[in-house]
Amino acid sequence: MENLELQKIANEVRKGIIMSVHAAKAGHPGGSLSAAEVFTYLYFEEMNIEPKEPERADRDRFVLSKGHTAPGMYAALAHRGYFPVEDLLTLRQIGSPLQGHPCIQHTPGVDMSTGSLGQGVSAAVGMALSAKLSGDDYRVYTLLGDGEIQEGQVWEAAMFAGHRKLDNLVVIVDNNGLQIDGKVEEVCSPYPIGEKFKAFNFHAIDVEDGNDFDSLRKAFQEARETKGMPTAIILKTVKGRGVSYMENIAGWHGKAPNDEEYKIAMEELEKAGEALCQK
Repeated sequence: MENLELQKIANEVRKGIIMSVHAAKAGHPGGSLSAAEVFTYLYFEEMNIEPKEPERADRDRFVLSKGHTAPGMYAALAHRGYFPVEDLLTLRQIGSPLQGHPCIQHTPGVDMSTGSLGQGVSAAVGMALSAKLSGDDYRVYTLLGDGEIQEGQVWEAAMFAGHRKLDNLVVIVDNNGLQIDGKVEEVCSPYPIGEKFKAFNFHAIDVEDGNDFDSLRKAFQEARETKGMPTAIILKTVKGRGVSYMENIAGWHGKAPNDEEYKIAMEELEKAGEALCQK
């Protein structure tokens, strides 16, 4: 798929994030918006998946370890055809399949229930090991937050994955620099992230612009070509990307826009979409 088409989809994913969080009056827009491109690239370009057969045995797996950014994942799943886009407006409502964190029992396309930070990556490692033991060739991807990697369980999983040489595993870190309490470097610095993964026998790829599709394509191709060890892709992104008043503001980690803020955000995204259509 051409980059322009992917950019258009990512913009629609951003609209879905804002729509769903506004409708729910709760949720996590900041980290969902920063990951809009990687969600789009995974579901529309990288992964071997089939929306009409969400449990197909040979599908690639994705685990959203930073489960609070479910609005971004849901928007990508909806636009990929797993369920109607209109369902995004039911986020966090009683009886909705779209709960505040991903739930494998109720949401098509969700491969693992997540929410407790640090635990999703362990599940992804288990999936990758299972494929190796069974002789299957599916790949496993997991997305972590940069604040999340302050959790010790992340590094236990990394040590195991490196030891078992799980080259079918790709750990992605959304390094937008902010967590709920502020700057990650001030709360508990994880830097240098890439060097830490290398110490656990990972191939590490640092991406300067994780919101750029050329950079994403290059990184994921390099991950596919890496043999004998798992890959960590560290994406430098912008928290709240695409909505001017949310960008690089920690306060938008877990807050829904009010009606006026919603209108401004959607107008900005509509203009961005129109500009892409004119290219």
